Amino acid sequence: MGFLSHSFWSKNIFRLENVILTSIPLHLSDWPFINSQGTQWISSTTRLYLSRNPPMSIREAIEAREKSLLAASACASRNSRGRVNAESSCPVRTCFQVDRDRILHSKAFRRLKHKTQVFLSPEGDHYRTRLTHTLEVAQIARTVARALQLNEDLTEAIALGHDLGHTPFGHAGERVLDELLGDGFHHVLQSLRVVDLLENDGAGLNLTWEVRNGILRHSKGRGALRGADPDNLPATLEGQVVRLADVAAYVSHDLDDAIRAGLIAADQVPQALRRELGARHGERINTMVTDLIAASRSSQTVTICFSTATAAAVTALRDWLFHAVYQAEPVVAEFHKASHILRELFHYFSAHPAALAAYGGGHVSGDPAEVAVADFLAGMTDRYAMNLYQQLFLPQPWKVL
Repeated sequence: MGFLSHSFWSKNIFRLENVILTSIPLHLSDWPFINSQGTQWISSTTRLYLSRNPPMSIREAIEAREKSLLAASACASRNSRGRVNAESSCPVRTCFQVDRDRILHSKAFRRLKHKTQVFLSPEGDHYRTRLTHTLEVAQIARTVARALQLNEDLTEAIALGHDLGHTPFGHAGERVLDELLGDGFHHVLQSLRVVDLLENDGAGLNLTWEVRNGILRHSKGRGALRGADPDNLPATLEGQVVRLADVAAYVSHDLDDAIRAGLIAADQVPQALRRELGARHGERINTMVTDLIAASRSSQTVTICFSTATAAAVTALRDWLFHAVYQAEPVVAEFHKASHILRELFHYFSAHPAALAAYGGGHVSGDPAEVAVADFLAGMTDRYAMNLYQQLFLPQPWKVL
């Protein structure tokens, strides 16, 4: 088979069912072909594209193609529950593509590049940050979603947005705000607050219900990886993929960074875990991804899961990391210092609301003042928080003219 030549396209107009085709088909798989006998045929999606008068939009053609490509249990774009505030559909992108792009272009997403993953403000070029963690989660999740014929655009949107509410200094910053706020603080709820109320100069991103649900339900803490309460799982399989892609990403890359930092040696990792998951980062990711795909395909219920053996190994590695890395003395010592910075900033801006506004903080109508301070602090990068602390609390060199 061969493609119709470019000159053929430029010189001819097809007529099919009294509809004139004047635009290029949407995807390479939709281009007309010439078989060995010179007979022309056109794919079903292009035929559907041609049969509409006026022709369907690019978005509608993508949605039609999803119907034939996605599994019955996938969340098709056209079946979305929609947005809190109704808006016109994009003629080119599906609703989940729009959500992905809104997250990707948000200020909160860009700030992730200077937020701690494990090691505070690392100077080495190869340590993960909250942004690189997010990108690794997104790629793992997309690989799994494609293999299971799920909606990759929805999966990617949830993955890119899942950590937007993380504080500076990682979970240490989260613990500080949780202590200081009367109603507590959790990065999951803050991520949803970011996309609903804080981004876009307070207008929010107006994301679809499915993406918001996936962000809200992505966190596992130290809970079970198998047999979780269905009421606590994301409503879509795409959201469930992100939930487990998140843990697969961080248990492997946090271990990789800890070895790079000299905090632990590779041979300190329990031998049983190295044997089950792999000794190197790439081996561990491959093991977890292939297992996640195989176990989900063979599951007796419509759910995303690891096999029993791999779930046990991932859980054991996660628990080992808590003791050997996250609670290691050098890490904890630095986070104590970082916690002090956030506490002092919280108290300062709580006592000086005018300063909060002057430094760019906002206030959502009806919220207590302490929530506005928490929003401001949670949005900071590590380096901004440290620089601001130095500016407010440490003597500054006297500048003589």
